[in-house]
Formats: sequence, C-alpha cells, structure tokens
Amino acid sequence: MDRTVDADIVIVGGGICGLATALALHRKRIKSLVLERSENLRATGAAIIVHANGWRALDQLGIGSTLRQTAIQIQGGRFISLNEAEPMEFPFGVDQELRCLKRTDLMKAMADNLPAGTIRTNCQVLSIELDPLTRSPQLLLSNGSILQAKVVIGCDGVNSAIANMFGLHRTKLLLFSTCVARGFTNFPNGHEFGSEFAMMSRDQVQLGRIPVSDKLVYWFVTRPRTSKDSTIWKDPVLIRQSLIESMKGFPEGAVEIIRNCKLSFLHLTELKYRAPWDLVFNKFRKGTVTIAGDAMHATGPFIAQGGSASIEDALVLARCLAQKKAEETAEINIAEAEEAFDQYVKERKMRNFWLSLHSFLVGKKLDTKSSIVRFIILAIMGILFRDPDWHSRYHCGVL
Repeated sequence: MDRTVDADIVIVGGGICGLATALALHRKRIKSLVLERSENLRATGAAIIVHANGWRALDQLGIGSTLRQTAIQIQGGRFISLNEAEPMEFPFGVDQELRCLKRTDLMKAMADNLPAGTIRTNCQVLSIELDPLTRSPQLLLSNGSILQAKVVIGCDGVNSAIANMFGLHRTKLLLFSTCVARGFTNFPNGHEFGSEFAMMSRDQVQLGRIPVSDKLVYWFVTRPRTSKDSTIWKDPVLIRQSLIESMKGFPEGAVEIIRNCKLSFLHLTELKYRAPWDLVFNKFRKGTVTIAGDAMHATGPFIAQGGSASIEDALVLARCLAQKKAEETAEINIAEAEEAFDQYVKERKMRNFWLSLHSFLVGKKLDTKSSIVRFIILAIMGILFRDPDWHSRYHCGVL
C-alpha cells in the first residue's frame, strides 16, 4: 500500500450501470472516474431487451437515437405452448417501444460519449471502508494502492465488493433452480421472423427468440440446472450440445437456431438474486457510499428489466447529485452527497422492489413442478401485476 490516489466521484464497475452513471453525471457537467477490473470493457451476456421505459432513459442520456439505428422495433409476438398434442399459439401485440440491443453496441455508445480518461481499466477494488476522521471512502485496489474518494457509487454487479458494506454479501445471494443460456444466430441471407418476438415452452424448458436486425437473432433458453452445468459452463460446444438435448419436442427450426449459433457469444449462467424484501429494509447509504444496478437489486431476467432499471438508477443518481450541488462548478461536499443519496434511495427503492418481486414470482413459477404452487403464484401475480406491461409504462423523469 505504497501509493495513495485522490478522486472526487468514483464509480466502481464499468458495465452498463457504471457507464450509464458516468454518462448521466457527465451530462450534468459532473466529473467522475470509472474503475473497471478487466483489461477492457466487457459486455457480459449477448444482448439486452429494452422496453419503453429503458428507451425513455436512453433518450435522456442522449444516445437513444444512435442505438435505434442498430436494432429493429418489435411489432408483436407469440407465446407457443408445446405441451399439447398440437402446438397452441397465443398472439400478443406490442403497443410500446421494444427492441433488442447488442450489449457491445450499448456499452460502446456510452463509452464513446464520455470524456477521455473517465474509464480506468485493469483496476480491481478489493474492499472499501470509511476514514474514521474524514468519513471519506477509501478503496483498496488490487495493485496495493489506496484510492481516497469523496463519493463512491458501487455499480459492480451481482458479486459486488461495495455491496458488502451494506451487509449484502455475495454469500447471501440466492439461486433459482432455473439457469439460462443466451446467444446470437446469424442469418447471412436474412431470417424469416420479421419483427416478431416468440416464446416457446415445453415442460420446464423455454426458448425466447427476438430479432436484433434483419440478419441477427438473439435467443435465450431457460431450463432446470443440472449437475453437469458446473463442468460445461466454460465450453460453448458442450453448452450447445446440452441445450439441444434439453429441447426434445421443440420444432426443428427452433433447434436449428441453437445448432447454428455463434459459439463466441454463447453463455450459460446461474441465475442469482436477492430476496425482494431485502430491498425494503436496507438504507443503501453509508456516508457518501451507495450502490446501483445489480449490486443493489440483483434479480432474474424474467421480465427483462435488469438493464433498464440500472439505467434508471443512473439517471436518478445523477439528477439527485446535480440538484444538491451548491454551484455547477463547485465540488460536491459530504453533506450534499449524503442528502443526494438519501433522495436517490427514496426514489428508487420501491420501484426496484416491485420489479424484483415480479421477476422473483415468475422465476419461482418456472422453478416449481407443483401445479398447486404454480396456481398460487399465478393468483398472486394476477392480483399484484394485473397489467403485465406495468413496468414498461414507468418514466424515471428527466435528467
């Protein structure tokens, strides 16, 4: 620990949430430093489904119009049940903006709009503590140096080091019995799916298929976890083989999408989450430290709101900090940062709770084999979430 570095606002994590937070602050003329543990910015997962609320947030960041050029708008879709002798189809309309973005496109658009020097890669944060005299956060980095900051925002994902400060240790993360594989399949001569989102289901296996462009399709498969997953998750060939085996009874065209996928983008992941009620009782601020994105509200992908909720967090955080600063050119002080973070938590806590609860219920419905439990979950969802699109009608406000 022979080096000490000073910084004003430090964002830990250079994923979607971290970059969105840095960009939102930049739009408010507030400087920040992003610390990313990897040698380069990495896009974990292949794509991100963005509902209307996410596009409203991206427009506030000033990158919505650029990203719309990379992804076609979804016009409608079908749920297809394969549990009967003949497939049963249930068409549905899409009355709000819905697109699927490549994660690399989203992160590049954010990073390209940040000032040079904002992102510092190969910089892993091991731990954080508050200086007993100044109350300022101190970050211990993997290279042995200590970074002293005025403000720290933890955007370092599910396995967050910053979340430990709030008692949200990674050992307390829970696992769904369901896992997910994600990937891309390219159609050089164009695909035949148009702008349709399709979901196929057979027993406890589901396939989702959504076009990104007229030649690229994003897909995901959810299925029960198996004992083999821990040995195959790094081998895309074995992952593909496992998925094909699990899709017995699916149409040949659906299996062909998996068979022809891009192996370099194929990922199999466990689905970790925090219990939704953990969001209610945590203050999510210690001194001038807070967390956002998956570090705060790790949840399953079942309502496709994790990425959009993270971008909403970023906008609200930046807005609250900008509102509390005494002057536009002045450096933020401890009292202002604490007030800003309290306001941020107040605005975001219940929004993220309801998103987490909805996703939790959908995940548990997929997990269970009991028709009685499934009926109870559906009844609860019918009461609490009568409007299935409630989450996408939300607007987090202007930046």
